[in-house]
Order: sequence, then C-alpha cells, then structure tokens
Amino acid sequence: MGALTFKKYFVPALVFQGVLIGGGYGTGREIVEYFMKYGPLGGILGMFLVTLVVWSLILALTFEFSRKFRHYDYRSLLKNLLGRFWVSFELLYILLLVIVLAVVGSASGVLLRDHLGIPYLVGVSIMLISCAFLTFKGSNLIEKFLSAWSIFIYVVYGIFLVVALLKFSPMIEKNLASGIIHSRWALGGFKYGLYNMCVIPAILFCIRHIETRKEAILSGIIAALVGIIPAFLFYLGILGHYPEIITKEVPAVFVIHKMKMPILLIVYLIMLVGTLVETGTGFIHGVNERINSAFQEKGKTFPKWQRPIVAVVMLLGSLALSTFGLIALIAKGYGFISWGIFFVYFIPLITIGLYKILKY
Repeated sequence: MGALTFKKYFVPALVFQGVLIGGGYGTGREIVEYFMKYGPLGGILGMFLVTLVVWSLILALTFEFSRKFRHYDYRSLLKNLLGRFWVSFELLYILLLVIVLAVVGSASGVLLRDHLGIPYLVGVSIMLISCAFLTFKGSNLIEKFLSAWSIFIYVVYGIFLVVALLKFSPMIEKNLASGIIHSRWALGGFKYGLYNMCVIPAILFCIRHIETRKEAILSGIIAALVGIIPAFLFYLGILGHYPEIITKEVPAVFVIHKMKMPILLIVYLIMLVGTLVETGTGFIHGVNERINSAFQEKGKTFPKWQRPIVAVVMLLGSLALSTFGLIALIAKGYGFISWGIFFVYFIPLITIGLYKILKY
C-alpha cells in the first residue's frame, strides 16, 4: 500500500476514530448509555443496523462535498451547505466542544489521580500541555499522532477483548444467547450516530488527499467501519457484566478491576489518557482551522503562537462543567445535541448537499 493510498483511505478513518473514541467512548459510558441499556442484542442491532449506516452515509456525503468544493474547514463547508444559517451548526459544535472538553479534562485528572496516584491538577495539566503542544505544531503532527495512537487503541482493545473472553466467556455467551431487545434500540443507535457527527470539523483537514468521488465515498465507509469496530469489541468485552454495568460511570475500569490484571489497567489508562488528548486536540484543531479560514478571507495570517492559547482557554473554561458528572453530561448533553445535528446538518446534507454534489 502506497503512502498516498493510506492518506486517502485510512488517515481520515484513523483520525475520525481517534477523535470519536475519547471521553465517554473510551471510558465505555457512551457504549452503555446508547447501546447496552437496550439489551445485549438490542445494542448490537443499534450499532450495526443504525449507527454504522448513519455514519457511512454522512461521512461519505461530507467527504465528497468537501472534496468537490474544496472545503477543508467547517466554516466554508457550512456556508456552502446552509448559507446564512451556517452559524447554527457552529453553536452546536461549540456546545459539544465545551461538554467534550469538560469530560476530557476531568476524566484525565480523575483517572491519573485514582489509579496512578498522580495529583488531580497534575493530570489536568498533562492534558492542557499536550493539547496545547499539538495544536501549536499544526496539522501534520496532529495527523501523525492521531493515526499512530488510533492503531495503539486497536491493540489495547484487542487485548481487552481477549482477556474478557478468557475470563468471562460463559457470562458473555449467556447474555448474547438471551436475545434481550428493549424498545427504542434503533433510536439509541440513531442518536449516537448523529451527535458524533459533530466531530466532522475536527477531521476535515485530512480530506485534502482525496481526489475522486469514488475515493470520497469509499473513504467515508471505511471511516465508519474503523469507528464502530472498537465500540463492538468493547461491547463484547463488558457484556458479561450486563445489566450491572449499566449504572457504572467508568465501565472500562470496572471490568478491568474484575479481571484482576493491574498491568492491563495501567496500559488501558495510558491508552485512555492519550485518547483523551486526541479528542481534545481534534476538536480544538477544528476551531483553529475555522479561525484560520476567517483570517485568510481577510488576507491575514492566523499567528501560530495563538493556536495553543485557544487550546488552553477552551480547556480551562470547560472544566467548570465537569462538576455535573460523566453520566449526566453524556446522557443529557449529548442527547440534546443529537437532535440539533439532525435538523441543522443531517437533513440539509442529504437534501441540499446531495443536490449540489450531483448538479455541479
């Protein structure tokens, strides 16, 4: 596989997965909230029959729209798609950004404090400095870091699944065989698929390598698959503890404690903290690219030294929300954003966006 082929088909997928997986996804809270609470089989149906389809459709259309009109920041893309109403998406993006960064910053501090003995403020500072450093270095380093770390995530998730199957396979098989499906499983998968599309501004910068419609569509489908597979691996790994795990704030840590493997816990925490850095950096980079686009329209240059300042200000401002707790932030905040994305992005994309793609 050539370097250009990798950049076209797999870099967008790995960046998408890396930004997607942080916070609630990495801790397992999102997987429980939007899938497992609808029953073992209901969750799998929601994951593959709804979320995967929604992601494939939106990513493929977005990548093609971005390629065709050469929009590599969300401001220019949305102005073309929504006209003067483009700011409605930005308001949702900023709201999600605040919520996600609250989860990211708080989770880093708490995880490092509770499991590695690192003081809370030191853990938060590690997050702040890491995100600020990556945003200062710009797109190339961010692209490489997100891609490499996403591969590491796959390795850790694979180990997690193998250990879970070895230790809890009878319980996992029992829950799978139960065939439990609770109502509204499709709605859970739909909401999960929608609100995660707020990560699109964070991945547009790496679509520049795509040259044809076929590449855009295939790249979007690959990204959707790469995004959903770790969720499914994790789902199987924690399924043995259904329904008890539904109420756990950090399901991943709960299950690893049940495994009684302290080494795996340390590796998982390192992976998770790095993933939180991925998520925070990806979202903030999307904002920086939007600011840079505004500067370019005025014939000016966005000073490189201001990029980490944007990161630090956003992260510090978002920490105030962390007092609401991970469960409340994910269940309530993300749920509201799902319907916002449905009306201001999903509907316009499959109507106006598809029309423009086919006509021009």
